[in-house]
Amino acid sequence: MLEEARKALEASIIYYRERPLGTMAALDPEVEALNYNQCFVRDFVASALAFLMQGKPEIVRNFLVETLALQSGERQMKCFKPGQGLMPASFKVASREGEEYLVADFGEQAIGRVTPIDSCLWWMVLLRAYVKATGDLALAHQVEFQRGIFLILDLCLVARLNMYPTMLVPDGSFMIDRRMGVYGYPLEIQALLYAALRAARELLLPGNEGDSYIQAVDDRLGHLIYHIHKYYWLDFKRLNEIYRYKGEEFGETVMNEFNIYPGSIPDWLLDWLPESGGYFAGNLGPGRLDFRFFALGNLLAICNSLASEQQSQAIMDLLEQRWQDLVGRTPMKICFPALEGRDWQLLTGSDPKNVPWSYHNGGNWPVLIWLLAAAAQKTGRVALANRALELIDTCLYRDRWPEYYDGKHGRFIGKEARRYQTWTIAGFIIAKELMTNPQHLTLINFDEDPSIIACLL
Repeated sequence: MLEEARKALEASIIYYRERPLGTMAALDPEVEALNYNQCFVRDFVASALAFLMQGKPEIVRNFLVETLALQSGERQMKCFKPGQGLMPASFKVASREGEEYLVADFGEQAIGRVTPIDSCLWWMVLLRAYVKATGDLALAHQVEFQRGIFLILDLCLVARLNMYPTMLVPDGSFMIDRRMGVYGYPLEIQALLYAALRAARELLLPGNEGDSYIQAVDDRLGHLIYHIHKYYWLDFKRLNEIYRYKGEEFGETVMNEFNIYPGSIPDWLLDWLPESGGYFAGNLGPGRLDFRFFALGNLLAICNSLASEQQSQAIMDLLEQRWQDLVGRTPMKICFPALEGRDWQLLTGSDPKNVPWSYHNGGNWPVLIWLLAAAAQKTGRVALANRALELIDTCLYRDRWPEYYDGKHGRFIGKEARRYQTWTIAGFIIAKELMTNPQHLTLINFDEDPSIIACLL
């Protein structure tokens, strides 16, 4: 099955001026392509990691160079132009009079017309992974690449009308690219921001302009990890504190700083959260704590050491004890639980694609197997990764590599899932590679930095 996955990944490669540049989102022969024949930045990260682990860095280098050129290119938009440091959501190869060129989409063609916040963050993480795999630090130190990093940091670190070190984003601006009540300060973006800042800290050249950015990154990293640990972490002890909160407090020494009302604790959580497990909440804002579990943000927090060693083990404990809910038959669930009833109507806009236990609303996404495998390797819980891989070792190939699965336990192929979804294929390859060669973890792993951890003391 691994060899079949590798062949399918090769078949998805997009060529630009006779050079491999990226991979198509999907190659489903039974469904109209729409934009699935384009290369999505977030999707390609999985493909890129698979290529790097297989010793094929050329396509990743080409991707980094060409998307960097798109970052600063002219954009033909009908609306207000977003910041210059953004990376496109996707791009495609077009031709005019026999000459090929790239056409990028920065969200102006997307459903809901939402700008992709995560693309530039993933790009930075991928650049660091490429350098780790090849030792080609000279690429990252090129003037153009340093300027590209500066532009991304300008977007992330700019002074704004905001008191928090977290990044404020709208609904639909990352992997959950439809309305799902994830606007505000979603965990996935904060975990990605932390990884991108850690990557920038390694890639920035000191001296002149670089020094000011290095200082700004160091400052934000400390504030960010303190904020996430103090306010996003949920375990049984923390839940008891929230349960006894008093509201309407004012001043510098209050306990309930965000004015979270105990009545907002959902009934499902009180009996569901085990005493030995824990996780980072999905979102936080004034009077609002999103108690849902979001897989990508929590697993990424383990890999990039946003989570402490103790928190990382608690997240893996939660996965093990609530396996059927969070992993099910096809690893693994993008979020838990699903929005149902009136919540589904109000928070998704009655989205027929995001009905309960489907797609982004509690669906199971096989691509997440690579993050589960990485987190399991880092925490020494490889048995959980092997258990998850056993579940999909035959079904993904049998089901023709679907985009997602439906149902409370991921038993059904997604009603609107594409087949031969490239990041499903790539995620499987990465997970297998990580289990066979744990040293590949260095591509995506960040060790704890004592200077950052000191901010928590």
